[in-house]
Amino acid sequence: MPSSLDSPIKPAAEDSPAAPGTRTRRGLPLDPLLTLSVVGLGIASAMTLGAATREAVPGDPNYYVDRQVVYLAIGLILMVVLARVDYARLRQLKYGIYALLILSILAVLGAGHETKGATRAISLPFFSFQASELGKVLLILALAGFIVDRARRLRERDTTARVMLAALVPAMLVIAQPDLGSGMVYMAVAFLMLLVAGTPWQQLSGLAALVCVSIAVVLVAAPAIGVHVLKPYQTERLTAFLHPSSNFEEIKEKESKTGEPDPRYQLAQSKIAIGSGEKTGRGSDSTQIKGEYVPEDDTDFVFAAVGEQYGFVGAGLVLCLYGLLIWRTLRILVMSKDLFGSLVAGGVAAMLMFQVFVNVGMTIGIMPITGVTLPLISYGGSSVITTLLAVGLLQSIYVQARASAALKGRVPIY
Repeated sequence: MPSSLDSPIKPAAEDSPAAPGTRTRRGLPLDPLLTLSVVGLGIASAMTLGAATREAVPGDPNYYVDRQVVYLAIGLILMVVLARVDYARLRQLKYGIYALLILSILAVLGAGHETKGATRAISLPFFSFQASELGKVLLILALAGFIVDRARRLRERDTTARVMLAALVPAMLVIAQPDLGSGMVYMAVAFLMLLVAGTPWQQLSGLAALVCVSIAVVLVAAPAIGVHVLKPYQTERLTAFLHPSSNFEEIKEKESKTGEPDPRYQLAQSKIAIGSGEKTGRGSDSTQIKGEYVPEDDTDFVFAAVGEQYGFVGAGLVLCLYGLLIWRTLRILVMSKDLFGSLVAGGVAAMLMFQVFVNVGMTIGIMPITGVTLPLISYGGSSVITTLLAVGLLQSIYVQARASAALKGRVPIY
């Protein structure tokens, strides 16, 4: 039977007990660069939303900004608290975490409120709880625990099938809300976690081929025989970037016939907004965002607001902050003292990379419009707090990796 040595990430041996007077892991600082990237993105979010939503609520120009700052503050507090928790203990709770994931999504389907034809959140006194967002972190923890339990059988097809099935169940429930974007994130997380665990490339290639075949069946073959897996507006959102149009008369004519908004309008206006920002942005002279030509410019299409207001320089700075965030995540993946921590960091890296690439890509017309938010920039309590919880897990892995290195007499490496 293959051993866990086949995996590129090896479980580390148990740490030796700390000697008297040794500085404990709880006294070690957080990752400064990871913290810097998070704070920088939070500031960028407040600045962008401040200009984009100033006229969204009459009489309260700071409505969205004030709430976003509160969400960021709560998330940062939870990040610091979680950083002081032994993340390894969460491995023992994997079945409870997975059950919480499924139950929270079912609760939204049963008791959630409908907004724009989708039931994605439960109304709470201060914000709307979106279970599919929190589910990203819960899924990462559950899958990491499942994979570690089968550390000696990582190269078996049975392990790959079980992990993908465990991700597919909540993904399908989320897609039923419908929230296609979060469902795609779930599957991307599972795929990259298998990659980190050392799953053979033949199996990963088979999964990629299966995804391609499924997309072809859903978008082409099934509709051709009269079977519509996705709703018409979902299909249009997924394929709009393949046939863009700047002919607004044509778009309006189609909207009047179908009675549904044409995603090509949103895409065209987003590209106009980003292009008009040029090098340094238009600042207070922005027209596309302030004129509300770009729908959802505070959530899904917030990067269009960044591009118009702050131009190439501002957009480039935001992308650099994401680059720093993802680099530190990958660095923590390598630093981790055990396989569970590496898998958790790999799952968080997948979540961040997928969301940033898809969100930015759809605003400039190279990716499908899927409703994936831009981490820490898009407005929303569930999205912001969930992302900072994920960063809190990374901080916990970082702190304990440095503590483990210090106990072994090594110089802690940043």
